Amino acid sequence: MKNTRRRWIAGVPAAFAAAAVAGLRAPAALAQDGPREGREYRAVKPQQQTDTPAGKIEVLEFFMYGCPHCNTLEPLIADWVRKLPPDVVFRRVHVPFGERRHQQLHYALEAMGKADELGDKVFRAIHVDRDRLDSVERMSALLSRHGVDAKQFAATFDSFAVRTKMRRAAQAVDAYAVDGVPAMAVNGKYFTSPAMAGSNPAALRVLDWLIARERQARK
Repeated sequence: MKNTRRRWIAGVPAAFAAAAVAGLRAPAALAQDGPREGREYRAVKPQQQTDTPAGKIEVLEFFMYGCPHCNTLEPLIADWVRKLPPDVVFRRVHVPFGERRHQQLHYALEAMGKADELGDKVFRAIHVDRDRLDSVERMSALLSRHGVDAKQFAATFDSFAVRTKMRRAAQAVDAYAVDGVPAMAVNGKYFTSPAMAGSNPAALRVLDWLIARERQARK
């Protein structure tokens, strides 16, 4: 697409593209000297408010179901999330790029309390089973196989609450200047991505470093 604000594949530098998929080591400078602002991460300007209680650190993942890079990252970040300490709150923000109904699907599942449980099933359907999930009927067929009531899903899919979540997600994309996915933000202050860090594992290490920085700043 010509509009770079609506790209759904992150602009991974050629030297790191294979590493991002294969999960190779981060660049030496990152491993030895720590993340560098303007390289492995950037400051968010202006700083954004978070939706977390006082004393908590917010981590956002900007993603989309149709993105192959997000699909590659998914098992790594799911494992990373399972190990997060209690002072970190993780939230996913489905960007309004590509197939817009996928964004609506995510927020319908979130409204039903099923996004964490079934997100990997959606990724598998799209990227392994080659099901485009481009209609409510296709989505309902998939979700029904995993115990979701089709009528309840259809009603939730077209609800005001889901439309509101979609609008808020679009506002967050603009506020954080997201131009590709996957990407992450920490506490409304910092932004990173596998494209910036050099690989998926490197991006998670940058997240750990930024979380530790925020935790230290609170002291």
